[in-house]
Amino acid sequence: MRLVTFDAGSGARAGAILADGTRIVDLASADEGIPQTVLGVLRAGPDMHSRVAAVIAEPDPKAIHDLASVRLHAPVPVPGAILCIGYNYRGHNAKGKTERPEYPEVFAKMGNTIIGSDDAILLPRASDQIDYEGELGVVIGRTAAGVSEADALSYVAGYTVFNDVSARDVQNRGSQWILGKSFDTFGPMGPALVTADEVPDPQNLDITVRSNDNITVRSTTADMVFPVAYLISYLSSIITLQPGDLIATGSPARTPDIGEVDRFMQAGDTVSITFGSLGTLVNRVQGPPT
Repeated sequence: MRLVTFDAGSGARAGAILADGTRIVDLASADEGIPQTVLGVLRAGPDMHSRVAAVIAEPDPKAIHDLASVRLHAPVPVPGAILCIGYNYRGHNAKGKTERPEYPEVFAKMGNTIIGSDDAILLPRASDQIDYEGELGVVIGRTAAGVSEADALSYVAGYTVFNDVSARDVQNRGSQWILGKSFDTFGPMGPALVTADEVPDPQNLDITVRSNDNITVRSTTADMVFPVAYLISYLSSIITLQPGDLIATGSPARTPDIGEVDRFMQAGDTVSITFGSLGTLVNRVQGPPT
């Protein structure tokens, strides 16, 4: 299933993209027993998965919208936690480091960062070094505390595409990254949450990132230093993960010809990120608000 949060003119609601890829069904309109938000669907547990699948299989025509006629928000517009992993691909190491780290580099972003596909990334006045990073987003589907690596993937609701936008100059002011990572609009996510049953192996997804028409990253999730299952197990040994929590799993290194200056975004740019069959997250870059 491909779950979305959409607005057809009457507010944000939970939907699912139908098999033709051009239409969505309003889940709560088709079945009043389904919550009106994607987070509500996740919190309702595995029985709700079957109920949603039944609506998708035989959708009520009155609950269907053309995808082109609605606005897509981030599939989970307000994650409970946004936990991010730094330097998690082979060849993308912290400055001065070459060996595999013992533990993942973990930081957080704030909820004000989240926007959807086709929304604008707003350049702030407080920085002129705004960078982008294409990452696999993992959304937790049920409470996870101290789970084993062997069982970890069973706690995943689904996967999405995430852009970890960063103000590098602000990030580098100190040892803590949260401010440089948490400007408004610095967490694009989407376009859909693809449920885990459609992604049998999250370590087998091709990655392509484009800045305007230039491919700046071409990689695969097989190159992760710490795979998804390990990250869930490790994080849940410290933090009780809840339905709707998001793990952004890190970004691969850019192609060698992308320079330090060229990577920073400018007003009018467009960043496109594709992970396998999860879809493409597209965001334009807009100058600071006047």
